[in-house]
Amino acid sequence: MLRMRHEANGGSEVLSAEEVERPEAGAGEVLIRVEAIGVTLPTVRKLRESAEPVPLGGEVAGEVVAVGAGATAFRVGERVTGLCFADAYAQYAVLDSAMASRVPDGASAVEAVALVRSGLVARGAYEAARVAPGESVLVTAAASAVGTLALQYARAGGAGRVVAAVSSAGKADFVRGMGADEVVRYEDADWGGPFDAILDGVGGDLLGPAVRTLATGGRLVAFSSGGGTVEAYELLVRGASVIGFQMRAVALGRPELYGRWLRELWHLRDAGTLRTAVHEEIPLAEAARAHALIEQRRNLGKVVLIP
Repeated sequence: MLRMRHEANGGSEVLSAEEVERPEAGAGEVLIRVEAIGVTLPTVRKLRESAEPVPLGGEVAGEVVAVGAGATAFRVGERVTGLCFADAYAQYAVLDSAMASRVPDGASAVEAVALVRSGLVARGAYEAARVAPGESVLVTAAASAVGTLALQYARAGGAGRVVAAVSSAGKADFVRGMGADEVVRYEDADWGGPFDAILDGVGGDLLGPAVRTLATGGRLVAFSSGGGTVEAYELLVRGASVIGFQMRAVALGRPELYGRWLRELWHLRDAGTLRTAVHEEIPLAEAARAHALIEQRRNLGKVVLIP
């Protein structure tokens, strides 16, 4: 089978294709024939920043072709999606069955990888922010797959004002179309605050400015892989808080909540409340181009690899 690999960390240029044996499903795992792979920002960042080569993880969707011992929730022939933590960039991938879910009839694999993980992260971050009806919400990385869905969650949840923060003015019309009332750029001196809630998918150097634009009693939910440092004094003077959110912790620690959010996600999609945005479908062998799109912050929505 075809799989993407890298011998050293770096930018997109370090990725290359290889032919390897098909993997096997271990205990509690399912093996799927991959139809679509969602490229995630954490994987792109790890490829460049980690001290040693890291596994290429990502969201995958496809057909179950083998079931490991104990993975009784799924059968061969079912279509599933989930987050694969190693060797996701391949024609066949192994999924922990606890991190997998069925793809409903009528939904494509591309839609599944654009909706499920990103939608669950957006849902969880919005829940963690405890947004009351009428409050103001700022979403960073608003043109990303998670960001576009977070904008829609804020809109559907009754936020009084939804502001999108993006890297360039060229993304303004796109994020307005996904639910933003206003658009600001990271480089702007004034982000239009104060905000009652901030959903931050960027982190790093932007975390400080984001905290400083919180309202009294405001909440910032950090769900990105970008890290960053928060000055305690900035929280003290505002009576504000920073909350960390990770979807994996919910999936493994609170499976009943994970299942409820998942069912809600597809229901909102069916009702037209949530729309996915796919920037481009790219052949798996051209994964370097997919990474370059995200590194250069040019994507509007999800970047998807097709084996």
